[in-house]
Order: sequence, then C-alpha cells, then structure tokens
Amino acid sequence: MKYIFTLLITMAILASCGGDKKKNSVEAVIEEGDLINMKLKRDEVLKSYDSIGKILGSLEVAISEKDTLKRLPLVTSFTVKDTLFNHFIDIQGDVDTKENLIIYPEFAGTLTNVYVKEGQRVSKGQLLARIDDGGLSSQLAQMQTQYELAKTTFERQKRLWEQKIGSEIQYLQAKANMEGLENSVKQMQAQVGKTAVRAPFSGTIDEIITDQGQVVAPGGSQLMRIVSLKNMYVKASIPENYLGTINKGTVVNVEFPSIGKAIEGKIRQVGNFINPNNRTFEVEIAIPNKDLKIKPNLVANLEINDYTNKNAIIIPNNVIQENAKGDKFIYIINNIDNNEAKVIKTKINTGKSYEGFIEVLSGLKAGQTIVKDGAISMRDGLNVKIQ
Repeated sequence: MKYIFTLLITMAILASCGGDKKKNSVEAVIEEGDLINMKLKRDEVLKSYDSIGKILGSLEVAISEKDTLKRLPLVTSFTVKDTLFNHFIDIQGDVDTKENLIIYPEFAGTLTNVYVKEGQRVSKGQLLARIDDGGLSSQLAQMQTQYELAKTTFERQKRLWEQKIGSEIQYLQAKANMEGLENSVKQMQAQVGKTAVRAPFSGTIDEIITDQGQVVAPGGSQLMRIVSLKNMYVKASIPENYLGTINKGTVVNVEFPSIGKAIEGKIRQVGNFINPNNRTFEVEIAIPNKDLKIKPNLVANLEINDYTNKNAIIIPNNVIQENAKGDKFIYIINNIDNNEAKVIKTKINTGKSYEGFIEVLSGLKAGQTIVKDGAISMRDGLNVKIQ
C-alpha cells in the first residue's frame, strides 16, 4: 500500500504540473522561450520519469513476493561469451583496370592498313595498323646507303691513320661524317617507326574507332581501344573518419550484384589525398579475374573490415534498453533455481555494432547470462521464469 500511495502522489504532482498551463507547464515554458527554464523543466521531467520507473519496479517486486500463483514473466536467456568480432563498413565502388587504353597515332598521314578486328586478342608489341609514311622509307634507304659508304671510308681512313699514313684531319672528318649520318639514320628510323601502330600491352581490341583509309594526326585522332582484363581492381571513395582504421592489406568482401559473384580481396593502395569536396580518400582493391567476367565500370558492393577484436563481448542489439538520459543498460540473470531467477539492471558501455550484434566495452563479463526476449518489460530485482 505504501508503494501505491507513493505512486499516486507522484502522478498527482505530475498531473498538477501539467494542468497549470499558465505557470509551469511544459507548453508554457516552451512558449516562454527561456533556455535556462527549458533546461530546468527538462531535468524535472527526467527525474519524474526515473522516479516512476523505480516505483513500478518496486511494485513488481512486491507483487511477485506476495503472488502465490507465481505468474512470473517469461524470458529467454543469452549467455555471454568472448568471441571474435569484426566490424565492416559498406561502400559502393567501381571496377577499373590500369590497362584500358585508347591508342592515338604518333604520325600524321593516311591510315593505310588495319591488321586487327574487334574482339581479337593481341600480344604486346604486335603490329596493329600502319600509317602512310609519305616517302620517309625512301629517304631512310638513301641515308642508310650514305651511312654505309661513310662507315667504309672511315674504316679505311682509320687503318691508314694507324699506319701513320695521311693526316689527322682526314681521319677526324671521316669519323664525324660517319657519326653524323649514323645519327640521321636513327632519327629517320624513329620517325618511320611511328608509322607502325603496335600494341602497348597484351589484351583485347575492344573497339576500332578509325577505319582504314582515313587521314589521322597525333592528338586529334583515336585509332582503337585495347583492354586487358587481367589487372583488375575496384576503386572506392572512403569517408575521411575511417583514415586511421583502413590500411594497405585490409580485407575486403567484394560483391558484384550484376553477375552474381562475390570474392575476397585486399586493399593494395590507400590514397594520400583527401577530396575537399566530399571529404573522402581513394582506395584500390586488387581482384582476381580468371574467368574474365569482371569488366571495367562494373558496380561493386564492398564490405571493408575496419575493426577487429579477437576477444570481444558481444550481445544482440535488441536486448539493450535506454533511459531518458541516454544511459544504456541490460538485465543480468542471477540466482537461477529451477528455471526461476532474479534480474539485475546493469549499466553498460557499448562500442561498434554490426549485423544485429553490438560490442560491450564495460559492465558485462564472459559467462554471465542476460535477458534476451522479454527485456523490454523487465524491472530491477524482478523475479522471472526462464523458458
């Protein structure tokens, strides 16, 4: 009766405060707009809330002691263990490759021959197309003939000079003439070599952009696209607050929803630049592609392991209660006897949560049993029956 009387008094006080709309009601304080008064009113309401909770808890305990029928609340239990806990962040990324290149001409002229077709596999250095050299080949042949003659002249002059025959100036002139022509031949060979378009790496000709017979020029004409699907990776933008927990070698679960494929990869590069527009940094995840089904620009869903605790105390998220002040607590089951026990309200501090479980940093130890289902109706000290 004492508890009921106290409860009625408390409810009456609250009702009187709420009914006095002109002086001290919540509505009046808000309407007044004074910050200090609003904070005082908030503290008053929180104290009343906690008082009612304590009174209800006392009533439940008193009723359970006097109730001869023992209609105890039914709960399920969860035994706490220390276990491995991995936390992941979910990010979306795009597939890319270092070997996805549009080939441009290095020489201006007519594209006389295209030796490959779309979808064809090519090897590094393979001849793909040729551009008309505009007579450079003929000039090169003349230079090579002149070079051979200058080389022969120099060799003869050198032998004479070694025999102390002839003048030094003749020897030096022959040498300079030969070396000058040799350099000219190399320069012309380099120019003629630009008329041959070769594969920069092994891959597949994905697209022929310029057809045979068209005039092309360096920087202005795209000849073809070559792609290799062997050196694939996923790039993603990560919020800067994860910079301290994501490193090279971090494990990543990669899923490609479009092709129904999932693999495990590792971060091979972490960017050193934070984008000022969205406050993110770039990461690259190397991915195997043996069946060549993963293509550039394919969307990838990433689960990046940013935190691991090998001996974590974890519990289901839904067993945690929270009071008006934001304190988190659970109910520990004590003194289990014939499936009957008493619950103790215990404050806890929590860490990261993932897939329905949350890490408990303090307030709970391995081996303890807590209320799982039915926690929402619990009160401190209440007797319960464990299902």
